[in-house]
Amino acid sequence: MLRAALAAAAAADPRDVPVGAVVFDAQGRELARAANAREALGDPTAHAEVLALRKAAAVHGDGWRLEGATLAVTLEPCTMCAGALVLARVEKVIFGAWEPKTGAVGSLWDVVRDRRLNHRPQVRAGILESDCVALLDAFFRNQR
Repeated sequence: MLRAALAAAAAADPRDVPVGAVVFDAQGRELARAANAREALGDPTAHAEVLALRKAAAVHGDGWRLEGATLAVTLEPCTMCAGALVLARVEKVIFGAWEPKTGAVGSLWDVVRDRRLNHRPQVRAGILESDCVALLDAFFRNQR
């Protein structure tokens, strides 16, 4: 699943941070994929996770509820994206690289495990972490 997210990240517009996200249904079939597109779209909410969740909701067949779905993403989701996947009722989130500055799935915050919320997805972190980090490092090295 993370390999599909890495492929999505690699296809990102060169102006955008290469983060990729893919949503799979309960049977493991891909519903949607996206890469960060904030620069390309001029939209501060155009994170890979949000774009993939929107596309998946359009094809899932149960409206906005993505129950049983898994979100695979190359970078730990931020607070906006963590909130969106909780609200979408995603069952599992798996991610590659930790994000200590803005991460909201265990690093800086832990939105998805907050007991005050009515839905708490399962989390698997650090999957293909070195591959995900390498993609980000290459992007930021070229930005300098």
